[in-house]
Amino acid sequence: MKTSIIIATHNRPDSLRRLVASLAPEIVTGSREIFIAENGTPAPTQLTIEGVPLKHLHEPRAGKCRIQNRAIAQASAEILVFLDDDLIVAPGYLEAVEDFFNTHREFAAMKGRILPGEDPEKKVGPMAAYLDLPIADHGEEVVEVRGVLGANMAFRADAIKKVGPFDERLGPGAGGHEEETEMSQRLRRAGFRIGYAPKALVYHEVDPSRANRERFIRIARERGRCRMLHEKHSALDVILKNAIAMTRLRIAQLTRADLSRIAREERRLAIARGMFDGLGG
Repeated sequence: MKTSIIIATHNRPDSLRRLVASLAPEIVTGSREIFIAENGTPAPTQLTIEGVPLKHLHEPRAGKCRIQNRAIAQASAEILVFLDDDLIVAPGYLEAVEDFFNTHREFAAMKGRILPGEDPEKKVGPMAAYLDLPIADHGEEVVEVRGVLGANMAFRADAIKKVGPFDERLGPGAGGHEEETEMSQRLRRAGFRIGYAPKALVYHEVDPSRANRERFIRIARERGRCRMLHEKHSALDVILKNAIAMTRLRIAQLTRADLSRIAREERRLAIARGMFDGLGG
């Protein structure tokens, strides 16, 4: 088996079907396999795509990392691809992933390219600044990067075996976030390198319900708290980050910066406040 595709999913049956259908033309029995890694639902989603054999793992308890780790344990391929359920892949996606790893032996992990499926501003207007889409676009060339992004990432199976599975304290259904950040840090500490693959392209859904300031700030604060679970930061460091973030936001407000700048500074402050939340353990 050359490539195992692991799709983490929770209560998005229509999106999941669209993603699997976009992968279907590239699924070659014997060399590529798809795992549906479903968590947090009382029963598995009924999903059938003609000509595409699916290995469906289901866990009623919430926990994206838990179900991904089960899939890792069962996968038999040299390359492990991880996709979120709210996107579709561009034609030739799997070929691009395999070509990346074949051509760039120096990299143990891949950060794929993620673009919005629609123009966010046309879809939701100025509030697009609060969508918090996991967009990854470093241009047209392969370059080394510091980390992967969970919506579209891949690893050499041997590298995962060496550093271990995802930290189940993190990610949706647990701490909420940062699982890919923590994995990236472990890979780099073990001497592995991570590369960006521009041709491994996916398109992320633009869901207007995500354009919500309250949600945006809540998620950022959760990220900060998750950061304290897997990184060491002193109380002084966290207090300093909060002071700097508050100052930056105030300057942006006083200078009447545009909404995208305000949103960035609000996010920075919410992360810092989440880190402060996490000081107590």
